[in-house]
Amino acid sequence: MITLSRKAKHFLTVVVKLLIVSGAFYFIYSRLAGDNSPDWIKLKNLFNGSTSFVIAAVIIALTFLNRFLEIIKWQNLVSSFREIKLRESAAQVLAAMTAALFTPNGIGEYAAKALYFEKTEAKNIVFLNLVCNGIQLIIAVFAGLIGLAVFNAYYSILPAGYLLILLAIVFIVIVLLFTARNFTIKGYSVQKIINKVNALPKQIHRKNILLAFGRYFCLIHQHYFLFLLFGIHEPYPEMIAAITAVYFLGSSLPTFQLFDFAVRGSVAVLFFGKMGINEWVVVFAATLQWLLNIVIPVSIGSYFVFRFKTNTTPR
Repeated sequence: MITLSRKAKHFLTVVVKLLIVSGAFYFIYSRLAGDNSPDWIKLKNLFNGSTSFVIAAVIIALTFLNRFLEIIKWQNLVSSFREIKLRESAAQVLAAMTAALFTPNGIGEYAAKALYFEKTEAKNIVFLNLVCNGIQLIIAVFAGLIGLAVFNAYYSILPAGYLLILLAIVFIVIVLLFTARNFTIKGYSVQKIINKVNALPKQIHRKNILLAFGRYFCLIHQHYFLFLLFGIHEPYPEMIAAITAVYFLGSSLPTFQLFDFAVRGSVAVLFFGKMGINEWVVVFAATLQWLLNIVIPVSIGSYFVFRFKTNTTPR
């Protein structure tokens, strides 16, 4: 077996760090400087009113609260086998976001978090990350289905038959998961995952669910306040229904985290266009939310990527 010297390993680590960070920032730059990027002069024209600064402050507060809740959420899950400090959890979450930026459906997040722990804990970290992301997905799916049904009642964006088919598919998937829960693939089954989830302490589950709802609330209302910032004052129930539906449909499509804004933005244009909202406002809202929730955390996470040491071991 070929082994690498300490210097070679150090050099390889530095190269990987540079590739991750430079790749992340290149993708961000390509989006902002691309031909299809929004006209930022129009953003200035849309930003009006004396209350704009108050609304902007609320949006920024929701941005940081959303990420802070995610950091606490991860700290809570890891506490099932080891206590970590808040700053350790922050480093792991933000560095993982940077690594996940240009991987399909953010799978790089799983590998990045596992690197902070011993190899023997890798499977456990992947499992905890699945629990962390899984509860967010479940909330997004159920809230999105409700939002889609409510929005459809107002604007009939989907024929009733299509909506019933969508609900039937979700129901069938749930039934299949439970009826085939003992079906095993390479030693893994739904039942084993359920048993492992149930093995986590109840207080960790309760806190995880509560924090997941808090994060979802922040994301949905951040989007809502972005529309308020641009002078859009459509009825609250209709706006929230549209936003939850957009998040549900956007999250259902496989994509790179980098292009998440484009996928959700396209779906958002369709939904909010039905409400008569200017397409540029919809694009600006999607782009700004991407900047706040992806670019800022990735920028901070790049620092933690450079600070990461391959010989990190649990204390």
